[in-house]
Amino acid sequence: MPAVTPQNLLVLPRIQRPDEATTQFRPVLKVVTAPKQMEGAGFQVRRAFPNADFQDSDPFLLLDHLGEVQYAPGEAKGAPWHPHRGFETVTYIIDGAFQHHDSTGGGGLIADGATQWMTAGSGILHDEMPTELLVQQGGLFHGSQLWVNLPRGLKLTPPRYQDIRADKVVMLRSDDGGALVRLIAGDLAGHAGPGVTWTPISYAHASVSAGARLQVPWKVEYNALVYVLAGSGKAGIDGPEVREGQLAVFGPGEAISIEADREQDGRSSSLEVLLLGGQPIREPTVFYGPFVMNTRQEIIQAVEDYNAGRMGTIPATYLG
Repeated sequence: MPAVTPQNLLVLPRIQRPDEATTQFRPVLKVVTAPKQMEGAGFQVRRAFPNADFQDSDPFLLLDHLGEVQYAPGEAKGAPWHPHRGFETVTYIIDGAFQHHDSTGGGGLIADGATQWMTAGSGILHDEMPTELLVQQGGLFHGSQLWVNLPRGLKLTPPRYQDIRADKVVMLRSDDGGALVRLIAGDLAGHAGPGVTWTPISYAHASVSAGARLQVPWKVEYNALVYVLAGSGKAGIDGPEVREGQLAVFGPGEAISIEADREQDGRSSSLEVLLLGGQPIREPTVFYGPFVMNTRQEIIQAVEDYNAGRMGTIPATYLG
């Protein structure tokens, strides 16, 4: 897994393990298996939310798991030009590469541990496509896309783009060195990730070695979700088994706990998880395809603005 990994975990800042005797660890309320569906020009994703089994992810709107897949030559596909308004898209690439462009002139290559953080805000057009090399030669691809909601007062904030390179991710280790945490955005145990967020959240990718346990403090005002990218283990102190493609939903408390099985049967030798949580916005939410607003009338306005070209235009360089 080429996602940024140091040669020696023990030189990294340490996350102090919460005291089990005095800390309220969050219980696991449920485990949801992400259903599979097709997206974009025809690539498969596991959609952890929203789905029929789980809707309460506020302030997060959507989490898609892309791969892990080994593409043959000519198989790789992406998401051609399309609009967004009212939220932020966060594309994290673990293996392989995506090429991103948008109507503001932003974009670039997202590869091997990098993150593209796009604030759609008032409206933007963009595409996310596999590189020519991946299309021509095939190869391994693995990543995720998270949608983060914007509160009513920021729905129409100007678009912005953040290129979070792999070498800018904040790397931390668990108390005993058995787990590596890559902090992409927000705060975790007093450390701040490089991603600048409008909505208060924490977002990280953790690799938990076989048989190891990761225990981290978690802000009590945040919700807490753990999605399994690869491997298997247990969620919570005495919680249920979780495996690749499953989302553990935690209840209230001060800390979360994840433990990797001693034997990993999948492609990964460790338990790979996304840690995410945020302060709920608690506002009405209306979805309509690529637009997420507070009212139906705002959705109608978004469609009108898109049709009138008020969300930008595709740069001439990428036409034809």
